[in-house]
Amino acid sequence: MKKLHIKTGDTVVVLSGDDRKMKKDDKLVARTGKVIATSPEEGKVIVEGVNVVSKHTKARKQGDVSGIVKTEGAIYASKVQLYCPNCDKGVRTKVGYEEVDGKKTKVRLCAKCGKKI
Repeated sequence: MKKLHIKTGDTVVVLSGDDRKMKKDDKLVARTGKVIATSPEEGKVIVEGVNVVSKHTKARKQGDVSGIVKTEGAIYASKVQLYCPNCDKGVRTKVGYEEVDGKKTKVRLCAKCGKKI
């Protein structure tokens, strides 16, 4: 099983692809979003509001609605980077250790500012 640098619930910045930039106040800014799900076997993540695809659904039971549903598709984890709120951009991470009650626990730190993410 592969290990991803992104976990479910992280806020990420999209680095490449069609959803890399979005317009905000007549400026192009990097698109950010929250990770909904990860798939370590495929090396992919599903990010909220990124790679939105149209799915055609068929009514399976009486009362179900058929039609076209918009949903997020998976993108490769190498195309996203963890977002640091202190630096206000995507950053690399490094592993640090924090001591709480005499036990050392692993913590992800920003490689630029050194603060906990």
